[in-house]
Amino acid sequence: MKRQRYYFISDDLDDLEQIEIELIAQGVSSPQIHVLSRDNASVQRHEKLTGVTSLMKRDLMHSALIGAVAGFALAILVLLIAGLAGWSSGAAGWTPFIFLAFAVFGAMTWLGGLRGIQTPNHHFQRFQSVLDEGRHVFFIDLEAEGKTVLDKICADHPRLEPAGLGTATPDWIQAFTSGTDKWWYWRMWKNV
Repeated sequence: MKRQRYYFISDDLDDLEQIEIELIAQGVSSPQIHVLSRDNASVQRHEKLTGVTSLMKRDLMHSALIGAVAGFALAILVLLIAGLAGWSSGAAGWTPFIFLAFAVFGAMTWLGGLRGIQTPNHHFQRFQSVLDEGRHVFFIDLEAEGKTVLDKICADHPRLEPAGLGTATPDWIQAFTSGTDKWWYWRMWKNV
């Protein structure tokens, strides 16, 4: 099933913490629920709230991927030019041009990542004015059957404002992060 991301806006972290507790009690896993806020200290004081990680707030992965695609295209262009111009028929052959293609690919990926580390996540840009006002963005990734649970819980919390829909975290990333959480728990607490 395809999941969807549901966004909400609130100015009350206590209410958001209660909503997260209720969602978890209804079977929604914690990695599917996040709070985006400029006031990270307040989010951390609420033990049950899952804040957005620093990397998730930045557009690093998206921009690095764009840089990698541009780098791949430029690397192919370098190889095409070297082949069509006859430069690869010299004593060194293709070796310097293959190295140059790898360097171009790596440099473009790196530049994309540098751009991304400086810009807010493209999924959260529409909420910048809300965050500037000191409010918080609550979002949850749910499959279609979880929507009824979400609607029921939201009805009990009138201060929670719906703020739209978005693309959820892909299932394979969700499965990976869920597995790493369990591994870290086992590593940190079970083997002390």
